[in-house]
Amino acid sequence: MADGSTGTGRAATLGDVARLAGVSIATASKAINGRDEVAQRTRARVLAVAEEVGFTPNALAQSLTAGRTGTVGLLTSDLEGRFVIPILMGAEDAFGAGQVNVFLCDARGDAIREQYHLKALLNRRVDGIIVVGRQTDPRPSLGHELPVPVVYAYSPSDDPADHSLTPDNRVGGRMAVEHLVTCGRSRIVHITGDPTYAAAQDRAIGFREAMADAGLQSPAEPMFASWTESWGRDAATLLFRRHPDIDGVVCGSDQIARGVIDALRDHGRSVPDDVAVIGYDNWQVLATNSRPELTSVDNNLEELGRLAARRLFDAIDGRGLEPGTEKLPVRLVIRGSTIPHL
Repeated sequence: MADGSTGTGRAATLGDVARLAGVSIATASKAINGRDEVAQRTRARVLAVAEEVGFTPNALAQSLTAGRTGTVGLLTSDLEGRFVIPILMGAEDAFGAGQVNVFLCDARGDAIREQYHLKALLNRRVDGIIVVGRQTDPRPSLGHELPVPVVYAYSPSDDPADHSLTPDNRVGGRMAVEHLVTCGRSRIVHITGDPTYAAAQDRAIGFREAMADAGLQSPAEPMFASWTESWGRDAATLLFRRHPDIDGVVCGSDQIARGVIDALRDHGRSVPDDVAVIGYDNWQVLATNSRPELTSVDNNLEELGRLAARRLFDAIDGRGLEPGTEKLPVRLVIRGSTIPHL
């Protein structure tokens, strides 16, 4: 039976393995699941037979024996968002490695719809839930009466007793300034997005801290408005009319940075020779199609998703979750808008 056949044309069962190995079904089950009550020689014989006939344990049945369903819920508020999708991809990568089934629910930013999906997930007896937000502003907690562990990703919970993971936007703002200073820039300004967003405020704080640490004074206070290319163009035009000696711009998003580069080109400024420009988010379609290609801060969102899944695995396995918000490292992706290609 080296071809994996049981001789009946059907998939091999645990009973087939037990019969061929000359043991009871209970002993075969213990051997395959690594239980201590089985002698090493018997376990080896059972595993050899299982491999020969192509027997694969039912993952769901195994999880049920441990009091679990082998399923988790991913609850998001913005399935179409470009920040949410890489987080979900990272989480699903981690879940796939553990052969976990995933139920994905999109609340579309509606609190009532979110409660509906939450009840549906609990009715399916999921082992745990990851809640993924659309921005880094704190969101309402699902509470502590739930029968399963919950991890919050990107949007932290407003309850410090919950476990949340979010990018360190403050460090990202610092990192952008430090890179421009390393490139020899000293007249650096910051153009960013909506001031009501925590991400915009955190990046601006990091910008100010890094400028102070470098002993530099920005020609202008950080400028807030929207996350758009048109705002980047308008803000850059205004700033360069008032401060023509600016030699570096830290932008709160890649869209803003693209607008800044357009404005500089219109005013006869070369990027990066005259002015270095750095974006934020590392949105590939924008950053790599910009001319020159855009240096940008990457929030490592797929890794954030993978880590959220690992934290949930730990909680499901009984290792618990540390309360509070964990700030995850970001990274700088250097391209031609700050360092010219030779």
